[in-house]
Amino acid sequence: MDNLSARRAKTLKDIAELAGVSVTTVSKVINNYSDVSDSTRAKVQAIIHKESFCPDPVASSLSGKASYSIGVILRYNPVWGLHHSFFYKVMFGLGRRLGQLNYDCVVFPDAWLGEPVDYLEKCVRRRVDGVVLMGVDFDSPNLEALAQSDLPCLFIDIVGDNYPGKNGYFLAWDHYQGACQAVDYLYALGHRQIGLLGGLPNTYPARSHRDGFKQRLSQYGLAIREEWIAGDDFTEESGYYAMKTILQQSSIPTAVVCQSDATAVGALRALEQAGLSCPGDVSIVGYDDIEVCRYTHPALTTIRQDTLLLGRMAADTIIECIREGCAPREQILPVSLIVRDSCRRIESNA
Repeated sequence: MDNLSARRAKTLKDIAELAGVSVTTVSKVINNYSDVSDSTRAKVQAIIHKESFCPDPVASSLSGKASYSIGVILRYNPVWGLHHSFFYKVMFGLGRRLGQLNYDCVVFPDAWLGEPVDYLEKCVRRRVDGVVLMGVDFDSPNLEALAQSDLPCLFIDIVGDNYPGKNGYFLAWDHYQGACQAVDYLYALGHRQIGLLGGLPNTYPARSHRDGFKQRLSQYGLAIREEWIAGDDFTEESGYYAMKTILQQSSIPTAVVCQSDATAVGALRALEQAGLSCPGDVSIVGYDDIEVCRYTHPALTTIRQDTLLLGRMAADTIIECIREGCAPREQILPVSLIVRDSCRRIESNA
C-alpha cells in the first residue's frame, strides 16, 4: 500500500487496494450499479477523483453490456509454453464453436516470464463475458478473486469439490476409467508387472489416473510397486527421466501406463538409449491420442480423449452459463482405448 500511495493508481486493482474493496466492487461503482452501498460508493469515487483515475473504456464492467468475448486462461509451462498439442486441439474446438455462436476468444497465460497473472484484472480490462480455464488449479495465485466475482468460470479437466467460488462449472474426462482401461488391456495381454509414468502429483488428472491404476491392480491381485510409479509432469522430459529411474531398479515392469502421450514419447526415448525395445522389452500405453501417436516407432497404443468434442462442449457450456445463468455444474466425458503397436502379448504369466 505504501508503494502504491507514492504513485498514481493505474488499474482497477490499484483503486480496489486503496479503497479496501474488491475489483468487482470498483467496476460496479464505475458502471453505476445499484448493489453497492452509498458509503462504499462514495469512498471509491473519492479515491478515483483523488487519483485522477480514468478507466479504460474497454474495461467498463465485469457484468455490464455483453462484449461477446470469452477469456481463456491457460497454464503456462516453461518447457512447452502455450503450444502443447492437447491445449491446441481443445482450443481449436472451443474457438470454432464460439465463432459459430458469434463470440471471440481472448487468451491469457496464467503466468508470464515467471510472474503470475492477475486473472480478474485481465478479465475486467478485456471485459469478457465468461472465462474458460485450462490447466489451472484451485491453488493458483489470484484465483480466489476471480472465483468470488460474478463471472462464470468453466474449468477444463478438473472437478469442483474444493472450488472457492459460486460460479464455477467443470468439464473433465474420466481419467479414472482411462487408467482402468489401460490396465485391463495390459492384463488381457498377460502383463502382471505394470508401472505408471508421469502426472503433476496434485492435479485432478494425475490423482484420478493413480487411483484408477492402483484400484485395478488390486482388483486383479497384482502388486503395486511404488518404485515403478515415477514422474512429476505430463511432458516428454518427465517421461524420459521417469523411465530412466525405473530402468535403474533391480527389476523392471513388462509394461507401463503413461499419463500423457508426451510422457510415452519420452519413455520410448529412454528405452532406446538403454538398448531396450518397445514392445519387445517394455510395452507402453499412452494417454491423449495426439497426432504424434500415429508416427512414433512403434505406433502408440493410447487412451483417446476427444479434445475437439470437449472444446465444443466447453463453448456451449460457458455460453449457457452466460445466457441462462446456469449450466450442469459437472460433466464427465468418456475416454476410449486405441490399439496400435506398442504393446505385446506375454504368453506366460509366471
